[in-house]
Amino acid sequence: MKKLILLPLLMLLTYCSQAQNGAKGEAAEGIKPVGIIKNLTDSALLDVVQRQTFRYFWDFGHPVSGLARERNNVAYDYGNEVVTIGGSGFGVMSLIVADHRKWITHQQAVDRLLKMVNFLYRADSYHGVFPHWLNGETGKIIPFGRKDDGADLVETSYLFQGLLCARQYFNGDNQKEREIRDRINAMWGDVEWSWFTRDGRDNLYWHWSPNNGWAMNFAIRGFNECLITYILAESADRYPVGANVYHGGWAQSNFFTNGKTFYGHKLPLGFDYGGPLFFSQYSFLGLDPKGLKDQYADYWEQNTNHTLINHDYCVDNPKKYKGYGENCWGLTASDNFEGYNAHSPTNDLGVITPTAALSAFPYTPEYSMKALRHFYYDMGDKIWGDYGFVDAFSESRNWYAKSYLAIDEGPIVVMIENYRSGLLWKLFMSCPEVQHGLKKLDFESPMIK
Repeated sequence: MKKLILLPLLMLLTYCSQAQNGAKGEAAEGIKPVGIIKNLTDSALLDVVQRQTFRYFWDFGHPVSGLARERNNVAYDYGNEVVTIGGSGFGVMSLIVADHRKWITHQQAVDRLLKMVNFLYRADSYHGVFPHWLNGETGKIIPFGRKDDGADLVETSYLFQGLLCARQYFNGDNQKEREIRDRINAMWGDVEWSWFTRDGRDNLYWHWSPNNGWAMNFAIRGFNECLITYILAESADRYPVGANVYHGGWAQSNFFTNGKTFYGHKLPLGFDYGGPLFFSQYSFLGLDPKGLKDQYADYWEQNTNHTLINHDYCVDNPKKYKGYGENCWGLTASDNFEGYNAHSPTNDLGVITPTAALSAFPYTPEYSMKALRHFYYDMGDKIWGDYGFVDAFSESRNWYAKSYLAIDEGPIVVMIENYRSGLLWKLFMSCPEVQHGLKKLDFESPMIK
């Protein structure tokens, strides 16, 4: 990674002017990255971080499809053409933020999204459900595993969380925006959620393959990152599932209810200590947890306490890893010095992942800002680059990733925006189908009309 420089005030003023003017004077092909800028206000720092992180989806998006590449480095034999369906959903939401913040013009956002949805409309899918990976040039499936060579229901739910937000946002009365909405509605209507109950069982199943059928045999049960999958399955117009699937499948596992207290914070649901932080982030990029309750939990309490437990564990630092503390915290799934792992208090390898604390801004703004300032000012020469913060680092191992991953970059942009304006929460919760699905399950929310 290139040595970063401290930019003078003049550069900061120029940068802020570009942010205000959107893409004026800026080629459609790219947004210029910036180095470390001294003495930013909290608001200006959030601008810088969101905007530079968005570059992953804008400048590094696949040139043919516009979809999000899995990662920036060719690793694990992925190749340059691999795009990720879930990460592309996060990218769509980031595109909405970019339009809202005027980093790009509205027309640029429309054109990019139209390219994406037209590509998806022609791409491989199975019972309306997309695979985990596609070839970004051809739209053909790239198997995620030997038997994982078909539909991935969870990744598809992340995609549609983003597409439904886009349908609500791009509401202009013109040909391109109507085409965007029509394409999204067509694909949304084609998802056969009920097929994934595997002949009418009280459960959704993660995978189905035309070659291997139900061989993966992975029932989706909570509590984890998959709540959004059940909410969308309940919300569908053409192929919905019944409330029995939510209550008889999702809510039936030996790690669903918890109720114990960790570091003084009661955890209603999930694994002890809460698991990796993406559990409280991926499903809630669009699904607004504020005031969201059902018979099992208050999801604002669930997500906030999960985050506080993760933070307090890192401050406590029982394994005495170098660097951990009130300014350096956040355990979640990411790259590490061995490969990739789902880091958490019960699976702590000394690896801090910036997306964990930064995507927790709505829940712990003070603690997240402390982490952001530390990552940016104290560690920027090691972890700040062209697409924002690198995926992860371990000071104990003197290891600093050079990689960026779509599923870690997207939540930074989106959840910081939800903290600042609630934009994606408002869009997703405004979907009439989502309102219907939540009512079916007797959810409470101030957003339900």
